[in-house]
Amino acid sequence: MKHFLLKLLVVIFATATLSVSAAPKLWLDYKGKKGLGKGKSVVLISGDEEYRSEEAMPMLAGILARHHGFNCRVVFAIDPKSGLVDPNNRTNIPGLEALEQADLMIIGTRFRDLPDDQMVHIDSYLKTGKPVIGMRTATHAFNIGGGKTYSHYSNGYNGPKKEWQGGFGKLVLGDFWLNHHGGHKTESTVGIIAPEAEKHPITRGIKNGDVWGPSDVYGVRLPLAEGSKHIILGQVTKRKGPRTDDPFFGMKPSDDEAVSGRKNSPMMPVTWTKNYQVPGGKKGRVFTTTMGSSTDLVAEGSRRMIVNGVYWLLNLEIPKGGTKVNFTGEFNPLQYSFRSKDYWPKQNKRPAAFRLKRQK
Repeated sequence: MKHFLLKLLVVIFATATLSVSAAPKLWLDYKGKKGLGKGKSVVLISGDEEYRSEEAMPMLAGILARHHGFNCRVVFAIDPKSGLVDPNNRTNIPGLEALEQADLMIIGTRFRDLPDDQMVHIDSYLKTGKPVIGMRTATHAFNIGGGKTYSHYSNGYNGPKKEWQGGFGKLVLGDFWLNHHGGHKTESTVGIIAPEAEKHPITRGIKNGDVWGPSDVYGVRLPLAEGSKHIILGQVTKRKGPRTDDPFFGMKPSDDEAVSGRKNSPMMPVTWTKNYQVPGGKKGRVFTTTMGSSTDLVAEGSRRMIVNGVYWLLNLEIPKGGTKVNFTGEFNPLQYSFRSKDYWPKQNKRPAAFRLKRQK
């Protein structure tokens, strides 16, 4: 009888161990190859309903790991019941504990309302003063209900914590949500190097027009916070042909006619750097871009702008011709748009589905 019970316990333990190890991961981890980033860790936080950060972040992580040596983790908005990726779920992004060992945080969320046990990792990271990259909707990354522990992170916060006026977007990145300055889905963004940034390391390997995206220029409140430095300005550009149903809405990098009038006078900065310091924390550096939809990153110059930004924030030497940003697999981003409530459950995708497939 004793032998039978012992064997039964062994079987139960083995089954439990196997089921845990076989459980699908709720995030993606990338082990760095060779490069200047070897030994450094980057956490990339996706979670927006419109601009497909669930596509953009794994693609960037692949570049950072394979070409530059960074260890990377990509985290996603996850339905807690099914374990499926669901960008419409605003209340769950597992895996953020990796920020405890991270050297850089890249965030592209929109209006998230995360629980305290997840927000604490972001808050603790910011208090270390380590660097941050904010992409596209990160200017309005959070929308946390009043009275909650981290409600001061909310977009446009106007509560009793005076240092946090404007929320995470204003205090850390430099501004919070204002408006669509360019025509949404009708006018693309052509990147023009800011006059004062022509010799900035982040612009190495980038010429006017190399940075391009079908996402429109966001409006920002000028002047930006003291100490902010414009890197790339966004020229609002007309679409030459008719709107189509391709991923770029018929817009092309070859579109070169600037919209006349106030939209380009002055041009809005779409990329800038600044310093930040949250209350109770150390000072740190920030690279903010209001570009960053997955379709923006089809353009080599747009990817290089971000990877150059990673190097700059981590005090790594950016090559004269800019950083290497070749895709590490097939990258065919979808058209940016909001999706219906039942869209993502029907897709039935776990994080592993967003890892780029190796090109044949």
